[in-house]
Amino acid sequence: MLQTFLTTVYQVFLPISLPVIGGALIKHFKPIDTKPISTLSLYLLSPALIFETLIGADISYGEITDTVLFTILNMLLLWGIAVGIGKAWSLPAAERSGLTLTALFTNCVNYGLPLVLLAFGQAGLDKASVYVILQIIIVNTLGVYFAARSQFSVKQAALSIFKLPSIYAAVLAVICRTTHVELPQELNQGISMISGAYSSVALFILGAQMVSVRSGKSAYTAAMNKAFYAGLAMRLVISPVASALLLYLLGIQGVLFNVMLVLSSMPAAVNAVILAEQFDAAPKVVTRCILWTTLASFVLLPLMIGWLG
Repeated sequence: MLQTFLTTVYQVFLPISLPVIGGALIKHFKPIDTKPISTLSLYLLSPALIFETLIGADISYGEITDTVLFTILNMLLLWGIAVGIGKAWSLPAAERSGLTLTALFTNCVNYGLPLVLLAFGQAGLDKASVYVILQIIIVNTLGVYFAARSQFSVKQAALSIFKLPSIYAAVLAVICRTTHVELPQELNQGISMISGAYSSVALFILGAQMVSVRSGKSAYTAAMNKAFYAGLAMRLVISPVASALLLYLLGIQGVLFNVMLVLSSMPAAVNAVILAEQFDAAPKVVTRCILWTTLASFVLLPLMIGWLG
């Protein structure tokens, strides 16, 4: 077991850690604004990766159906558990919203995609692409709802989807696949060059964001501490166990099982704190959860990947 853990850390997490450490060091010693880099990743690198992956993905319609079904059921299951914990512990409305954001949304884009690629190869990345697209849609619709139910506008949330280039990249890739359109080799090479930069840039951003999260220190109320520990339990224990049971009940096996379990067990999404700050959904709790679940993931995820084999 120890040998498997060390092998996974060396082969998978050592390559991932280098750009993360680089981003953290640069942010610490030479404060930079990561927003322009995040914009580059969101509006150029990520769409290129999604398009290149989907257009050549070795994934069946059955696997797509399984991924959609698992994503929806897993979200409903975790939402129900988060609501139950919030009521049982009598958490205020803001802390309940923050707990829900932490429980439901994972860092499957900046952290998950590079991890899946290194751990499971191109086959794993192919399976992950559909899940990631669904997460992008859910975060920008239901994420807004969970963060600010009293301020929620269905129209605004729906329109926000169409501001994301990754959605158009996914649609274009599906059209090209179904119509059997082949792009010129030179165009494919250009797209590959852009998508190839995604992993290192995304992990650099993750490292810089971890430093930013750590710098926000302030006092915590009893309710905030309860919500924080509930968020840790949801992300680190309840979510992996619930996801594994759901995947087993759905009969999902092989690489798809491994990829879905790892992606649904990722640490809390950095995007969650953006929603929490915008709608006052306990941003301090969400920020603290992001930091500690990310740090814990460097130990727990290698164990999981080693167990999956």
